[in-house]
Parts: sequence; C-alpha cells; structure tokens
Amino acid sequence: MTAAGGPLVVIGDALLDIDLDGRADRCSAGSAAPVVDVAHRTFRPGGAGLAARLAAADGAEVVLIAGFAADEAAARLRGLLDRHVRVVPLPLRGSTICKQRVLAIGPWAAPNGHTRARQSRRPVLITRIDSGAGRIRADPLPEEAVAVLTTARAVLVSDHGGGAAAHPQIRKLLRAHADHVPIVWDPHPRGPVPIPGAALVTPDHATALTLLSGRLDDGPDLWKLAKGWAVDAIAVTLGTEGALVCLRASGKRLRIPIPSVARAPDGGDTCGAGDSFAVAAAARLAEGRGPESAVRRAVLAAAEFVGAGAAAAYSETVREASAGGDPLGA
Repeated sequence: MTAAGGPLVVIGDALLDIDLDGRADRCSAGSAAPVVDVAHRTFRPGGAGLAARLAAADGAEVVLIAGFAADEAAARLRGLLDRHVRVVPLPLRGSTICKQRVLAIGPWAAPNGHTRARQSRRPVLITRIDSGAGRIRADPLPEEAVAVLTTARAVLVSDHGGGAAAHPQIRKLLRAHADHVPIVWDPHPRGPVPIPGAALVTPDHATALTLLSGRLDDGPDLWKLAKGWAVDAIAVTLGTEGALVCLRASGKRLRIPIPSVARAPDGGDTCGAGDSFAVAAAARLAEGRGPESAVRRAVLAAAEFVGAGAAAAYSETVREASAGGDPLGA
C-alpha cells in the first residue's frame, strides 16, 4: 500500500544549470575557436532539482531531499526551487555543482570552430563547462527527512554522482519502505547500484551500455541485471527510439516506441528528458499501475516534454549588459 495522500519525494543531487546564449559571428585569430558574444544567461534547477520541479508542475505535493552548499550558486538554486517544492536540505561538503552550456547562433556557431558553420535557426551547443565538486556528507539525516519518507506515495532517486544515493541511512530507509512504496531509481555511472526492491530503474542508453559491458539488445542480459539487482523492472531510455523495458518476474522484454503524434522534430533541445521520463514513471507507479504501464506513460511524457521546449520553461533569464562577467550573473 502507498500513502495515497502523501507527497512524491525526490531524493538526490541538486545541480544548477546555466545556459549562456549569444552569437558567434567571428572566431579567435589564434585558435580558430568561435567567439561567443553572450546576450543572456538562463538559470534553472538541474539534476534532482529539475526532477522535483517537473514533478510539481501539475500542482502535486513534492518534497526534495538534497544537499545544498553555503555558496551563491546554492542560494540561486534555492530561489528557483522554494516557490514550487518543499526542500529538506542536507549538508553538502564543497561547492555547488554547476553545469554551464555555451550556445550560439551565427556563422561560427560550431563546436570545433575550425570552419564556418552552416547557419541554423536554433542555437548550437558550442561546449559545456562543469564546476563544483560538492558531495553529501554521511551525517545522520534530519528528522524532517525521515518523517517525509514515511508518508511518501512514491520516491524518485535522482542520482547524479553527488553522494545522495550512496548515503547509508537513505539506503537503509529506502530498503525498509520498498515493499509498500514504489521507488524509481534514476542511476548515474559514478553512483551506487539501486537498492533491492526498487520498482523501476531507468538508466539511459550510455549508462546501460556501461553496466552491460557494451552490449544492449533484446536478449537475456538486461533480465540478468534486473535479477542481480533484485529490482522489479529496468527501462533503458533510448532517446528518439523510446525505451526498452525488462520485467524481472516474467522475463518479458519489449521495446516501447514514441507515439508518432508525440514525436518532436529532430534537433530539438533534449535537456531534462531523462528527468521527465523518471518523474512520469514515478507518478504512474504511485497510482498503483505496473512498470510496463509506467514506462509507456513515461515515454509519452518525455516526448511531449521535448516537443514543448524541454527544460527552457523552468529557466530564469538574466539579460547581459555586456559580454563576460561572473558566471552566476552577479
């Protein structure tokens, strides 16, 4: 039995995502690298923070349990979250992880910058710059976090390698609740294995290939992985190909394509699609549906999310007076 009136709880690593958007009308004389004149910056929650925002988009009660540092990036992240979700902060050692994308349009808008690019109406990703190395400390959880987990109608573990999914007390509590609360585990290559009893594990294609030593097909390998982890189901997200789901109890494996009516045009921004998939699956499982139904709903939800512009709707934009400056826009 799930706590029907309880919140959807997201546990994981909250990041700050930053997009620098501008024009690349010239290149650097010394290296032929594109020079991007930044027009504006956008900030949005990333990682578990974005998952929590997506879960709360329809007005559902959502609680985010995540680590927050004592720095400016964390303050901006809390500002983006606090109006929409209830946050239970955990101590974070180090600085907030920021993922900063540089996007541009213009004749030199290309990742390599060695040749003039074909003009595109959509911004082109030039590069991504990651900073921060914060990790959640293995301190005892605050009583508020423990209490929230006892009332959850579903739990989404959004692992981004920051230590939340490896926290000993979190894992112990999740194992204790897994028999009556559906748990969706969105794994990270640098994170721990899911807890036994999880209802659904949702690796992306690259992570699945790592877990399966470079091989992913409709054969028994995925089923063996589900058995080894003792989880109910695994759904590998395949981008425009939908998802491949494997049910441990029956050994059933099937591919679930994106419905043609929901297929987004090629070349669109897919930032946050995996989070959208995991959130939709968790919400469906909280309704008492099985893993296959949850994956079908999640495939559709992720496609609709990309078609609607992906994570851009959850961003806060700051216009630039001039190029350069503090990456946090201070």
